[in-house]
Amino acid sequence: MTADRDKAVATDVAEGVLKVMRTRGISSLPRNYELVYEFLNATNAALVRRFNALDKLPTQAQLDEVGRDFLPHHHGMSAVATANRGASAALKDLIGLFEQEQSGMRSYANLLDQSREKLSESGKASIEAIAHLANLLSSATGDTKKNGETAIRHIVESAEEIAHIKTELSEYKRLAAIDPLTKLANRRSFDERLANIFDSNGNSKSHALIVVDIDRFKKFNDTYGHPVGDSVLCVVSRVMKKCLPNEAFVARTGGEEFGIILEGVDQTTALELAEKIRLQTELTPLRDQRTGADYGAITVSIGLCMADDANNAEDLYINADKALYLSKGSGRNQTQTHSPRSEGRQRHKRLTGRS
Repeated sequence: MTADRDKAVATDVAEGVLKVMRTRGISSLPRNYELVYEFLNATNAALVRRFNALDKLPTQAQLDEVGRDFLPHHHGMSAVATANRGASAALKDLIGLFEQEQSGMRSYANLLDQSREKLSESGKASIEAIAHLANLLSSATGDTKKNGETAIRHIVESAEEIAHIKTELSEYKRLAAIDPLTKLANRRSFDERLANIFDSNGNSKSHALIVVDIDRFKKFNDTYGHPVGDSVLCVVSRVMKKCLPNEAFVARTGGEEFGIILEGVDQTTALELAEKIRLQTELTPLRDQRTGADYGAITVSIGLCMADDANNAEDLYINADKALYLSKGSGRNQTQTHSPRSEGRQRHKRLTGRS
């Protein structure tokens, strides 16, 4: 794909999303844009059916219900907001307790000052007055101690609540960054990680981007149904995690496409890992564990680009996608490397005769 073609496709998609939102009266909220985009992308048949079943002018509650069912991070972001509100409320209560205790201590200090003044005049005061003052101080001291103990207990409870909310918040953010089917990072996380490869001056370290696309994925869905298609995605995900080092970043970036970011590697190492994934995928059987049915071999096409061969994150992704596009056009089940120093690309042929 050329950069112009990518931009044209992106423009068409954006216009399509806006058109659907306008004609159906959908408000311009970020989560609504994402929902309509997934509907138009049509990679999830169940989501498409649910969206089509909505009223002609759906309410926000109806849209959010679909979003929560099919876009887990859609729900997660709402939960993050709830957790944030909970943390803010707990902190506000905690500050209130401190202010209340501070006010009580000021009152007690004032009482001590008044008592000191009266006791300094004890030669003129009656025994009854001194006894009354002693009782007053004793009562105030007891109340202050009791209030202090209560405040400490509330502070501990508030601190525990804040710690619990913080844990929930971290978990919601983690879930919002994960693809629910494959348990890999999702596109949002991938875009963030990709952008961090280059610093503000456009410099990058020894990084590699690998894009992987499952060959003839639509055939699996059309022939055997979406459950088998989901199994294919999970098989490829497991193969990638098995073949890659622990520090590699792996994400599901689209319907049947994945992105891998490798840090601190040279091109030879990156290519070896890409080929390892390709070969291991082809050798991994796809069978129904219940019936023993064999659905055939899974193959993947791969594109690779080193960060040194790109100007920025967008350029890096476009270059890797070009290499992937060439892999597809050259017969699939192979790895192509984008390399401007050797006429743009290097080809690595399949080790089998399968196309």
